[in-house]
Amino acid sequence: MLGVRPGTTLVSVAMAVLDTESAGTGPGVVAIGVFDGVHLGHRGTLGRARSIADGLGLPLTVMTFEPHPMAVLRPQAAPRMLSSLSLRLELLEQVGVDRAYVIPFSKEFASLSAEDFVAEYLVRRLAARAVVVGENFRFGHKAAGDVQLLRTLGEAAGFECHPMSLVADESGLVWSSTEIRSLIAAGEVEAAAQGLLRPHRIEGVVEQGDQRGRLLGYPTANLGVAQRLAIPADGVYAGWLLTEGGRLPSAISVGVNKTFDGQDSRVEAFALDQPEWLDLYGQPAAVEFTHRLRGMVRFEDAEALTSAIATDVMTTRSLLGL
Repeated sequence: MLGVRPGTTLVSVAMAVLDTESAGTGPGVVAIGVFDGVHLGHRGTLGRARSIADGLGLPLTVMTFEPHPMAVLRPQAAPRMLSSLSLRLELLEQVGVDRAYVIPFSKEFASLSAEDFVAEYLVRRLAARAVVVGENFRFGHKAAGDVQLLRTLGEAAGFECHPMSLVADESGLVWSSTEIRSLIAAGEVEAAAQGLLRPHRIEGVVEQGDQRGRLLGYPTANLGVAQRLAIPADGVYAGWLLTEGGRLPSAISVGVNKTFDGQDSRVEAFALDQPEWLDLYGQPAAVEFTHRLRGMVRFEDAEALTSAIATDVMTTRSLLGL
């Protein structure tokens, strides 16, 4: 299952996804953040929260938000996302989170005062004994609350506040969601993978395209992608096509087909070594980008394009170790 709604449990996720209306699960340690991508910069916060929870003998809950708060408060400035909610939950489980509390972010929620947010969500619903946040964490109406206020409110309510900075890698680089989005937008998927600790993945539903790939001998899965996901720069990539049936090595095209004067930007994946193309129309799928091969090019004719695709397939095969 590649999609999930706030408050529902993803089949592939074993941790509990708490009911946003009546959490009532007993005391725990709470880490708060969007955690988009659950990348290297987040791992320090989550690791510290896990350590505190283990020391107290309590479960670790992550409070996260869907959609991204900026998508509600300033839609024109909302960032492209590094992960869908379902992937975020999967990654949180992998790093040792016990429970996820997914808040459907809305203007009504954003209008809560800082004091009401703490009293209603951290105290009444989640019974927090410790709260771990980024050092620049802001909360409450018009972002009036900061770490110092959270610490003060926590002392009165019976929980400790632990602010954390983003984690740097061995070279000293501090990884942030903004930095990784910038790399993906530039097509630098290998560099982005160093911060994500995995290939960048986008998800969607397979749609019917122009079917030119079939005529050229390279049938592709045309992935309809949610606009808010971060899509790499136009070009051709090596990677993987993920379907309900498995993980297939693929050459992936992103952008407009210039050779045929295309108008729409698309994400299309040609799965290598498939004797007969699977019927994936209408099915959920995802692609993972491991290497950038080249930019998008307008070729003289279909024959030149077919030759280039053959080279892309050979290169993909080599890069994926096939």
